[in-house]
Amino acid sequence: MLIGNATLADGTTADVRVDGDTIDAVGDLGGEYDLDATGKLLLPGAIDAHVHFRQPGFSHKETWATGSKSAAAGGVTTVVDQPNTDPPTVTGAAFDEKARLATDSLVDWGINGGVTGSWDPDSLFDRPLFALGEVFLADSTGDMGIEADLFADAVARAGANDVTVTVHAEDADLFDEDALAAAGDGIGRDADADAWSAYRTAEAEAAAVERACDVAVESDAAVHIAHTSTPEGIDAAAEAGATCEVTPHHLFLSRADLPDLGTFGRMNPPLRSEERREAVFERVADGTVDIVATDHAPHTRAEKEASIRDAPSGVPGVETMVPLLLAEVAAGRLDAERVRDLVATTPADVFDLPSKGQVAEGYDADLALYDVDAPREIRGEDLHSKCGWTPFEGRTGVFPELTTVRGTVVWDAVEGFGEAVGENVRS
Repeated sequence: MLIGNATLADGTTADVRVDGDTIDAVGDLGGEYDLDATGKLLLPGAIDAHVHFRQPGFSHKETWATGSKSAAAGGVTTVVDQPNTDPPTVTGAAFDEKARLATDSLVDWGINGGVTGSWDPDSLFDRPLFALGEVFLADSTGDMGIEADLFADAVARAGANDVTVTVHAEDADLFDEDALAAAGDGIGRDADADAWSAYRTAEAEAAAVERACDVAVESDAAVHIAHTSTPEGIDAAAEAGATCEVTPHHLFLSRADLPDLGTFGRMNPPLRSEERREAVFERVADGTVDIVATDHAPHTRAEKEASIRDAPSGVPGVETMVPLLLAEVAAGRLDAERVRDLVATTPADVFDLPSKGQVAEGYDADLALYDVDAPREIRGEDLHSKCGWTPFEGRTGVFPELTTVRGTVVWDAVEGFGEAVGENVRS
């Protein structure tokens, strides 16, 4: 395939020739184009380092097939699945079962191992793990939470095996139980969703980031902080030399949106104040934040239609991440190079994916083509996640016209989806 006259993230125009799985050449190549990309933005396929595709155990919410379709239709060509499935990915056998299910994926994938009181590190580290994560440090609200001694042991074992630890950093000792107790009894969009933000305090995040980084230093291990939601958490990670990610929902939504979202806006960590959201955006724009990843965590509408105490935490996001960021490019608040780095180049560097993340000779032909001048309204009914809804309903996004994984078209906005060609990026 020869793509002609594409605009790259740095603003230059180039032809891109794909030969098999890889990019064969980039430049003024001439010849007859298979695709004329004049006026279109060509980015490397995005790497979403934080998704929950729900299989095994929760396929009524999402599957590898539906989640990867949503990824491909959003310009994401690699995903990393988290361990809190059923059974959790804490043994070699559980890893093998998830890897079998992942053969349904249209996009490339990695699998994170998990840490619980019953984990089997010997069999886990015998598999091609992407990382350890999402390791819940002092999270009292889920069965994946672990105590300090087990966390330290897990970090040490990861360091010895040269495996990054992805940390969910919230200190449950700093949660405000009174705030949650005072919540009203409404459900769904009529619930007192702000109580969840008041309960899981901003202070809890920075404190846990600092603790996680201190343990990592002692073990000489690489720690990546998942879904940082506050400027304080981001700064704590940066000061300690850890990498961190921000989600689109913490980047574009705040507590001011909760009256409309209700329990559909409940997630962990929760939405923060508008002031903190703006400070997070500034750190994404100026380079303090390393990557954007979605924490794509779909639930059914029926599950979300509950009280703020009972609704499950999480929102879908893998299909809307890059479109929302490119809408910021169209509005002049971000530039295309920064978006490329946030979703592709830097994730590839942080997680050691040397063949991904760039539109350059010799790299995997993971590509996504966008018309930045043709944004459209985001509607849940148009998206491809099995859950069928989005917290970004009515906002604007720039969606890809074409997505390729190692040279194979997996999404064409006219023709639809291609075949499941995803592979384990650690194999």
